Amino acid sequence: MSALTGTRHLVRLMLRRDRLLLPLWVLVLAVLPMTYAASFFELFPTAAERAAYLEGTARNPSIVALLGPAYGDSVGGLTAQRSGFLLLIVALASLLTVIRHTRTEEEAGRRELLGGSVLGRHAGLTAALLVTYAADVVLGLLTAAGLVSTGLPVGGSVAYGLVTVLTGVVFATLGGLAAQLTETAGGARGIGLAGLGAAFGLRLAGDTAGNDWPSWLSPLGWGARVRPYEGERWWVLLLPLAATVLLAALAYPVSVRRDLGAGVLPPRLGPATAGGALSGPFGLAWRLHRGQILWWSVGFGLLGLILGGAAEAAGRSVEGSPRMEEIVARLGGASGMADAYLGVTLSLAGLAAAGYGIQAALRMRAEESAGHAEPVLATGTRRSTWLLSHVAFALLGPVVVLAVAGLTTGLTYGLSTGDVPRQLGRMLAAGLAQVPAAWVLAGLAVLLYGLLPRLASAAWVVLAVCVLLGQLGAVLELDQWLLDVSPFTHTPQVLRDAWTPTPLYVLTALAVTLATTGLLTFRRRDIPVL
Repeated sequence: MSALTGTRHLVRLMLRRDRLLLPLWVLVLAVLPMTYAASFFELFPTAAERAAYLEGTARNPSIVALLGPAYGDSVGGLTAQRSGFLLLIVALASLLTVIRHTRTEEEAGRRELLGGSVLGRHAGLTAALLVTYAADVVLGLLTAAGLVSTGLPVGGSVAYGLVTVLTGVVFATLGGLAAQLTETAGGARGIGLAGLGAAFGLRLAGDTAGNDWPSWLSPLGWGARVRPYEGERWWVLLLPLAATVLLAALAYPVSVRRDLGAGVLPPRLGPATAGGALSGPFGLAWRLHRGQILWWSVGFGLLGLILGGAAEAAGRSVEGSPRMEEIVARLGGASGMADAYLGVTLSLAGLAAAGYGIQAALRMRAEESAGHAEPVLATGTRRSTWLLSHVAFALLGPVVVLAVAGLTTGLTYGLSTGDVPRQLGRMLAAGLAQVPAAWVLAGLAVLLYGLLPRLASAAWVVLAVCVLLGQLGAVLELDQWLLDVSPFTHTPQVLRDAWTPTPLYVLTALAVTLATTGLLTFRRRDIPVL
């Protein structure tokens, strides 16, 4: 029997299981660069306008910290920089996809079941990598084709497409290695995310310190060094290829030398008896959700610091652009432009917070599928209590992370304007205004879990639709009724002088209705539904 026996069948199984999630993140990430290019063509049609934008905004330290450097003022060069943050998302999606199909499957016992059939030693890891690599290749092809369709040069578009592919491939392979090091999926995700965080930190340090050698140590920094649309340096693409080979050379030997279900690193033993905090369902839910809410809060806090620091530059980005000056005049000057920028970025943070709410709500489905819910409910714990213990974090999480984002944004923006107390309050309100819309999607996830648990993951599809409507609605001039499908369309812009809280009440009522319906349907269905 070959070491790769059964790989083809595992690939088919993984594609079957990811038939919704995989196309979802590929489509969303492929469309966004195209929208950025279309916006630059519309708002900065001349070289003089783009040069002013480059000097006033694109080279602002906060923008560079978030997106990476800009090497020129062409539409392609500015688009490549604006899409820099998407490389981080590609890396994250690829990393988590591999871990989900390797260590998560092993922890749940499904890998052992499959291993009892005719399955080669390398089949599991190889199948997970092939599926993720294929998704990255499709993403790169769609991205390059979309950029070419906007009128950008083919060479630069292909270069950016390859950067996207290889960034995903490197971190997919890192996920494969992380899955071999620990016996839990949470531990593997922690190792993988630590590697991703280190790569981002090196890229940020190199791009903002004036000496870019740390960026050359980071897989997230190599993409910008290819310089799509600005005199492509194709040889840089050899770096992610070499890193992929090295990581794979480490992962494969380990995968066959360790015991099934074990990891290289010894597990940390817990206490012999549970503490008082684990005496009830809410204590257990806190134990399951606390790490997630902590790291999301840290991420949102860092994002808020960067966005607040870049806000003042947004007010200066209009110099030399008649179109932007006209828009800013309607907004009330440079301060109005900064408020509009912060309103848009915080609305994007609201979409991300909705992702947290969905993830927290779907933790119930994961617990049920793993067989953990049934033993808990076999005790005196009521179904409604168990479900509400998780729903509480699905609703509380968006409040916490958006409050953190609002406060850190207000802090850095207030320091730049010399009015910290006022800006702290304004940005906190702007961040919390996104909460009801995020609650609607969390409530939808609860409803799907209670009513149609096998389709609970469809909540991610709804989130993707909201992202696409928000990013493409104005570009494609979609009808208002279609834009109104997204709850985020109805979120008021609280940074403006006149706004009404009525939409917030309506969205909150809708979220409560969805979650309550999910609770009622959950109480009447069988457990588990696999």
